[in-house]
Formats: sequence, structure tokens, C-alpha cells
Amino acid sequence: MSLQTLNKIQEALASRPAELEKARAEGKKVAGWLNYNVPEELIYAAGLIPVHLGNGGDNRLVETGGRYISMMNCVFTRQITGQFAEGTDAYIKNTDAVFIDVTCKQLYRVYELINYYFKLKTEIIGVPYNFQTAAGKQYFRKETAAFAAKLEKISGKKITAESLKYAVDVYTAIRAAIRALYRIQAGQETPITWHEVYDVVQAAYYLDKDVYLRLLQELLAEIETAPVNPKVSPDAPRILVSGSVIPPGDRKVLDLAEESGGRVVIDDLWSGFAPYLDTDVKETSVEGIADAYIERHPHGSLPVLDIEQDKRLKDIKQLIKDYKADGVLFHTLRYCDCFTFKAAETKSVLKELNIPFLEIHTEYAKSDIEAIRTRLEAFVESLKSRRKIASGFIGAGI
Repeated sequence: MSLQTLNKIQEALASRPAELEKARAEGKKVAGWLNYNVPEELIYAAGLIPVHLGNGGDNRLVETGGRYISMMNCVFTRQITGQFAEGTDAYIKNTDAVFIDVTCKQLYRVYELINYYFKLKTEIIGVPYNFQTAAGKQYFRKETAAFAAKLEKISGKKITAESLKYAVDVYTAIRAAIRALYRIQAGQETPITWHEVYDVVQAAYYLDKDVYLRLLQELLAEIETAPVNPKVSPDAPRILVSGSVIPPGDRKVLDLAEESGGRVVIDDLWSGFAPYLDTDVKETSVEGIADAYIERHPHGSLPVLDIEQDKRLKDIKQLIKDYKADGVLFHTLRYCDCFTFKAAETKSVLKELNIPFLEIHTEYAKSDIEAIRTRLEAFVESLKSRRKIASGFIGAGI
């Protein structure tokens, strides 16, 4: 039996566009945002309604976007451009201003296109390449302060100490709830699957944050007494998913992984668990929020030349250990250069730990489904074989 709170979340999503229309009619403003390092707490504290834009999986919109942006850009950025060009997306239609950080440089190009072709008020937030240094952190503090000032100008309201504390408290509670959900779904016997949790995480793109937090808390309470989901096989090989963005609407590779007999238990996707993994606002201030965002699990676009110091790789290794992953599925979108280039170094680091690694390079067209299915089935079978061999050694006392 389906968890009732999951149905409530879907109902809330269905009614959300109408709620936004009503809110805007009453004088409230919606701030759409894209990328990874937009400090969302500040949008909330300024009295604006934050909405995370951008879907995937629709090759028709990719073609539409290709009329405005180079076909050498990834399909995600082309689809977003297509969504703005078509102008029918319920959330883009209800957006008063768009904020994009430059973590992913292809999305910076989208910022230019929105300004030039679609005439929607758009602002950019700089993110330093040398994000690990004191100078880089100071730069991002200044960018975040400028971002806060722009939000106040758009909303006509000041970000007060009270509104900032409330926003930080809400987002901190949301992150704690998401981390709890991930731990629960990774259990041997669990009422909820990773796929369901991933959809719950992406519901945060759109829902009012107070409503979303209440639904998360209700879901956690319901799970405590819910029966085990029979679809979750405790014996299925456990998989960590990493790599390029997998936004709402794009489930091709994830569905095929499950159909092939694997069980995804954790991810470090910037469209999934990464924003919740270790974002920790230690000081309730604009500077404290800036530090929390720049110090958290880094996006693959941010360069780290010393692999030994790469926090992204350290986090992946820790997630493999904590969630008992048998292998890593590294998903890369065609022309997503940052993650495509990171695939080889990720594979080499995991090889040293004897962790199986599979890179799936794809786009939103359906023509490669069977080829991906074949590779995933072989990967899952190899993970099963490794388990059998390991259990045989253990049984023999070796």
C-alpha cells in the first residue's frame, strides 16, 4: 500500500501552479533560480517565493532550445532554453525574476539568452574557481551580500534578523528530514524506496517551504508504522548514482537501473542529495549562509587539481561506506563537460578501493534505451557475482 503522505505531496504539486498565480495576483513575487549555489534561504527571508526551475527528459524541448543555443551544449541547458522559448511551463510563466549562479558555465550561457531573447529580469551570482581558498570564500561572501541586496530591491522588503533566522531554521529542518529519509530508504527492510525519496526531494523545487517541511515531518511519522515495501529487495546490488544532473522529468537511466535488478540507495547528484548532504549554516547571517554553501559538497564544475584534496571524491567514498554501496553508476549527459571529465578520475580513485564503476553517457532521446539496458544488466550481474564470491569466501572461513 502506498504511503499516504506521498499522495499528499503529489496533490500539493498539482495545485502549486494555481497557488503561485493567486499569490502573484495578491502582490507577491516569485524568484525562479537555477544551478547549485544560489543561497535559497535569502530568497525566503526576503519575502519572495523561491522556485527551482528546469526539467529534463523532453527531446522536443531540447530541439526547441537548439534554435537559440549551440547543439554542443548539454541537453539539460538546451531543454531549459526551450522551456523559456516556448513559455508554457507553469513555473516559468509565474516567475518574476530569475537568479542563476555560475557554478555550471553552460547555465551562465542560459542566463545570457534569457536576458537577450526572453526579456525576463535575470541576475547572476558569481562563484569562485578557487573556492577552497580564503580569497575565494571572501569573494563569495561579497557576491552573496550583493545577491541579498538585489532580493531586497525586488521584494521591497528588508531581510531582517528575524526573517533570516526563520528561513535558516526552516531550511535546516528540511535538510535534517531529507537526511533521515535517505537513511531510512537505505535499510534492508524499508517502507520507502530511493526513487520515491528522490521524487520527494525534487518536490522541494516547487512547494512552499513551510508546507514542504510539514509534509516531510508527516512522511517520517507515517514511515515509523508503515509496512515494509515488498518491491525493495534486500538482496539486490546496492548502487550509488553520481554525475550529471537528473532533474524532474528525466528518469530514463534511473528506471533502467531498477529494471535491471539493481537498487539505488544513495546519490550525490546536485539535483538530488548533494544540497542536503552537508550544508551547515553555523552562523545565522548573510556571511554564514555564504560560507555554508561554498564549503559544502562541491559541484563537479568546480576545479580541484589535487585529487587527494577533492572533497567531492572524499564524500563519494564516505557515502559508499555509509550506505554499503556495491558499485557506482556514473551518469553523464552528452556535452556535460565538467562531469564527463570527472568520470575518469572518479573511476581511478574508486578502482584503488576495488569499487566497480559504470559510466553511462546519454541524452534525452530514447534511441539508446536498449543499449543502456544491456550495459546496466551486465553491470548488475557483475555486482551479484562479486557478492556471491565474497559470501563464498566468508563461508569458507577465508
